[in-house]
Amino acid sequence: MRAPAVHRALEAEVAAARDRLDADPRVLDVGGGSGGWAVPLARAGCVVTVVDPSPNALATLRRRAAEADVQQRITPLQGDADTLADVVGAGSADLVLGHGVLEVVEDASVAVAALAAAAAPGGAISVLVSNRYAALLGRALAGRLSEARQLLHDPDGCLGGADPVVRRFDTVGLTALLERAGLAVELVQGDGVVADLVPGGVLEAHPGAAEALTELELAAADRVPLRDIATRLHAIARRAVAP
Repeated sequence: MRAPAVHRALEAEVAAARDRLDADPRVLDVGGGSGGWAVPLARAGCVVTVVDPSPNALATLRRRAAEADVQQRITPLQGDADTLADVVGAGSADLVLGHGVLEVVEDASVAVAALAAAAAPGGAISVLVSNRYAALLGRALAGRLSEARQLLHDPDGCLGGADPVVRRFDTVGLTALLERAGLAVELVQGDGVVADLVPGGVLEAHPGAAEALTELELAAADRVPLRDIATRLHAIARRAVAP
């Protein structure tokens, strides 16, 4: 299962943007890598620019776009969130994606400001981040209790130098980060609320279980407290329309 609640929210945002603009929405996918989000969005009729620091990921994106016959709708650019303004124009996107970005950049506030600047007035910013409390519960259930305690008390929800994730978020911290950038937060939901807890064997053993799990995941995505212990947190925030 792959982020059904996130897909649902993005589909709604794309539809709303198309109605508002009477044109194909312009999407900027920062850190979009090999096109996991870009290709489906291009299939849906969006014009997508993907910015990623990895030449190998961009090469994979080109191949996947060609296989899906949407290469004419996708522009790959090498760059990263910290220097986004060097490769894309300000206010150039109706929807900006920063999925899996804020956990690894040097300064999350700088990255969010760059995402916001790339959005057109009235445009949306979609961010998907690792959840501190899900990581804590995972460590605790695995018996790694000292790591679980560190994730609880570390200001950034990080395990130190060996941790590939620079920071993890909770709902309050993610909302505050977006609001400090002048964005209006319209949605915070969970991704992987229950899906990541269900063994694959269970889905294989019970006909219809995969579909039922998708329905449960969608129903639980915005339910507190389930949302707040999801594997990832997804937020959509909006740049204000200029007066």
